[in-house]
Amino acid sequence: QVQLQESGPGLVKPSQTLSLTCTVSGGSITTNYYYWTWIRQPPGKGLEWIGYIAYSGSTYYSPSLTSRTSISRDTSKKQFTLQLRSVTPADTAVYYCARGEYSGSYLNFDYWGQGTQVTVST
Repeated sequence: QVQLQESGPGLVKPSQTLSLTCTVSGGSITTNYYYWTWIRQPPGKGLEWIGYIAYSGSTYYSPSLTSRTSISRDTSKKQFTLQLRSVTPADTAVYYCARGEYSGSYLNFDYWGQGTQVTVST
């Protein structure tokens, strides 16, 4: 059974960098062909895909966030980390990590973390 757990600060000041880590248990983050993904949900809005780091280590980000986003990994710790730079209150959301797998051109998610609330405020 794969489990994912997000961790990181719940409060970030505007213009700073949001940093969250997802720790995976019950599986390896280098196993073919999984895509380790960050997703968020702002209050009152739908889910927004942020980006992923693939089993190979390659990364792909949402075009709307790519200039501020980095996703990296530590394979020995089975962790992957999101960094979102220059945050504003619009980045306030519940942030989720998830495991994705492509079916054709669709990226489906079978395991999710419980989510962590991040608020951007002074």
